Amino acid sequence: MAELTAQLVSVDRLLWKGPASIVTAQTTEGEIGILPGHEPILGQLKDNGVVTIRPIDGERIVAAVQGGFLSVQGDKVTILADYAIFAHEVNRDEAQAELQNIDDALAKSRAEAELAAVRRSESR
Repeated sequence: MAELTAQLVSVDRLLWKGPASIVTAQTTEGEIGILPGHEPILGQLKDNGVVTIRPIDGERIVAAVQGGFLSVQGDKVTILADYAIFAHEVNRDEAQAELQNIDDALAKSRAEAELAAVRRSESR
C-alpha cells in the first residue's frame, strides 16, 4: 500500500509525524486532499481551518489550525501552522468563555474610545 510521510507542526510543538494514507487541509484556495504520488505543491492554510490526517495505523487525526502553509514534496507532506490544536484538546466551554471575555473587553474599549472622542469634541 502506498503511503505518505506526514507531519503536522505548529510554531510551539510537533503535533504528529508518521505514515499516512491521505491528508486533507483547508487552504485559501479551497479544501485539498493529498494522496501518495501527489505533485509538489505549496498552499496557504485557511485561518480557522481544519487539517485531517488518516494514519496507516490508528484513528483519524483532526486538528484546528490558524494560518500557515502546507507543502508537498515527493511523498512527504508538511503542515506548518501558526497555531494548531487537536480537536480532542478543545474545551468548548472554555473557548466560549474566552471569546465572551474578549467580546466584553472589546465592547468596553470601544465605549471608552467613544467617550474620549466626545470629551475631546466638547473641549474644542
